Amino acid sequence: MDQNTTGNNPNVNNVNPMNNAIGGNAAKGCFGMGKMGCIGIAVLAALAMWVYSGYNGLVTQEEEVKTAWSQVENQYQRRIDLIKNVAASAKKYANTEKEIQLGTANARAHNNTGNAADQQMQAVAATADSLARVKMDPNNAQSMQQYAAAQDKMLEQARLAINVVHEAYPELKSDKLFENLQVQLEGTENRVATERKKFNETAQQYNTNIRKFPGNILAKFFGFNERPYFAAQEGADKAPDLDNMFDN
Repeated sequence: MDQNTTGNNPNVNNVNPMNNAIGGNAAKGCFGMGKMGCIGIAVLAALAMWVYSGYNGLVTQEEEVKTAWSQVENQYQRRIDLIKNVAASAKKYANTEKEIQLGTANARAHNNTGNAADQQMQAVAATADSLARVKMDPNNAQSMQQYAAAQDKMLEQARLAINVVHEAYPELKSDKLFENLQVQLEGTENRVATERKKFNETAQQYNTNIRKFPGNILAKFFGFNERPYFAAQEGADKAPDLDNMFDN
């Protein structure tokens, strides 16, 4: 038997080639840190992907909340503009009627009532103008509620003013422009209610994600805060009965 064969040569290690690969080459992989280094790098990569994905997800949801609130503001602005148009339409109609009535026997009494109606509508328009300049903070529940209360007050003021106008000029209700503005205003009330609901639903999804584990860790680390919900005034979810504005 040849003394130089592997099986009989005591100077040659009888090692499995796979063991050499595992213990040798693998030990030099993953930047020379071995198997533990590979595991560590994999964990860090997974953590980085989680942070990346989680952060971007929270940013997306926060922007969705902002967009939802901007839609609420749009409908508030539309309401303000419509009420101003209602006031302007009533004022124009009242001025025309005053000119017609000047030659009649009851011109003085009718003119006094008309002046009162005109002053009421001017007050409504002024309130709408001032409210249009008010800025609210959607991150502050109190600011949101104060603005909503001011909106409701403006709407009530408009209702009372239109009652005065109707008493002075009962034919105004049949005016096509005025009638169209009424319909649009009622539609806006429904839009306001819809957009408020959408905002609350979007805010709920966002708030839920930043409170649940492990999203709450990212939210706290990156400074994502809860958003307040819109809590409507009692009865604000119902569009005003515009017919009663003229019948009361």
